[in-house]
Amino acid sequence: MATMLRGVLQSQAWRILRSTGPVSTGGRLQFCQSNYTAAEEQEGDLKSSAAGEEGAQTLYPNHIPTNTLQKMLLSAGSAVMSLYDPYRHDMVAVLGETTGAQALQSLRYRMSRDPEGSQILQERPRIRMSTLDIQRLREMPDGAFGREYVRFLDVNRVTPDSRMPVKFVDDEELAYVAQRYREVHDLMHTLLGMPTNMMGEVVVKWFEAVQTGLPMCILGAVFGPLRLNSNRMKMLVELIPWAVQSGRSAHCVLNFYYEKRWEQSVESLREEIGILPPPAITA
Repeated sequence: MATMLRGVLQSQAWRILRSTGPVSTGGRLQFCQSNYTAAEEQEGDLKSSAAGEEGAQTLYPNHIPTNTLQKMLLSAGSAVMSLYDPYRHDMVAVLGETTGAQALQSLRYRMSRDPEGSQILQERPRIRMSTLDIQRLREMPDGAFGREYVRFLDVNRVTPDSRMPVKFVDDEELAYVAQRYREVHDLMHTLLGMPTNMMGEVVVKWFEAVQTGLPMCILGAVFGPLRLNSNRMKMLVELIPWAVQSGRSAHCVLNFYYEKRWEQSVESLREEIGILPPPAITA
């Protein structure tokens, strides 16, 4: 037991959580990671670190091999941090990777049974700044999916490159499914008409929980409302049933090759997917 615990504490996986410390900025307790940044991940710097684990085998860039005990500790630690601060997207990501194997397998099966989803699995497109022609999307007419997606990025000051790469999924194809889900998250915000504030995130998580069955989506859907004030909670009374109904009626959102649908109108794409028209909200 002592040897096993020592192995956990010395692992790269444990150091990810250990290197995260609280800091105070603007009166709000936040977290920073001194040795673990999104920029480093995007360049694949962790690949060499993971490869150094004794007896480990990396399956794809950024993969960090973990055993069952390490995954349990990562799941518990990331769950606590995610509940403490739902804006900790890195911890939400870790939670999804360490607990979502069955849901990811189901999503892969649904994609493999669909012509467009199967093409995505084969070609493995990525949604990143390096793959997007942002200027072309900005020049599209209002209402076009590409135009509204870029508008969403601009208004909310986000970028697709902020999505963390998958690290803890021990299957190369399932890792891509997880990455694809992560990269279409902002597209779901665009199609659902939801902002990036806590209320908007809760609504999107309810939709995604019904769609994917991923544990971190369920966790966010259930516990997210605890962070809302009474006015926002009143709005959720209308929004959550709509999100759940849309999630049930919609086709699998991973079976749509969004990169080939930028010129399609948001309205027609919503209708094709099966998303019900969103109710009006105040951001």
